[in-house]
Amino acid sequence: MKALFIALAMYSKLPAPYVEWDKKSLSWALCFFPVVGVVIGFLLLAIWAASGLLEFSPLLRGALLLIVPIAVSGAIHLDGFCDTCDALSSHQSRERKLEILKDSHTGAFAIICCCLYLLLFFVLWCEAKPTGGALWVTALMPVLSRSLSGLFAVTLPNARGTGLLATFTGPMDVKKARAVMLIWVAAAAAGMMLCSLWAGVWALAGAALAAIYYIVMAKRQFGGVTGDLAGFFLQVCECAMVLALVLGQKVGALL
Repeated sequence: MKALFIALAMYSKLPAPYVEWDKKSLSWALCFFPVVGVVIGFLLLAIWAASGLLEFSPLLRGALLLIVPIAVSGAIHLDGFCDTCDALSSHQSRERKLEILKDSHTGAFAIICCCLYLLLFFVLWCEAKPTGGALWVTALMPVLSRSLSGLFAVTLPNARGTGLLATFTGPMDVKKARAVMLIWVAAAAAGMMLCSLWAGVWALAGAALAAIYYIVMAKRQFGGVTGDLAGFFLQVCECAMVLALVLGQKVGALL
């Protein structure tokens, strides 16, 4: 249970008892990362239900769907997104980009990219109108994004070898951790497909494209992953899945 509490304390603002961060608990903490996604998924379902019962406007519904996951996570992943955008926009050497990731200051490119990202994600949530099983697909998106983020954290090389991500992945039995994260990924993907085949296919396609981009970008630009890059991927993956879902709806309406 210690590992679960550490994961909740690190990756969310959800209440969790204080426990000592010993090596054994840290070695399993990342494996509980998707649990935060499960909680966020239920909250997304609650927002969809409330928006129907209380007749929320698409704007209010979209704002809540955007804000709640960020609030639950404490914006830790959005912070990583901003830092990564600053580094990528610098067009500097790999070493300099890694230094920018560590810099606590926020650059102009981070602010610009964050504003554009939030605007796009907000509009996509306003456009999305999933029904039936497709609603459950949206609820599983935060689980899949965190499962993939954790999987890549224990699969791709650590670009820095130190830092917060290394604190969690360093004590791990990598093979066991990778197996657990693969189970999470498979369960989330299968759940999406079972809830709604068409919505699941579109959402998984969006996640796959985000994953391919992330792997290539991380290796080419940074030589591996860091905690900031993991957060960057999570945000991009979730936005890509909603974008794909909306595109799927538009295509389906034309057929």
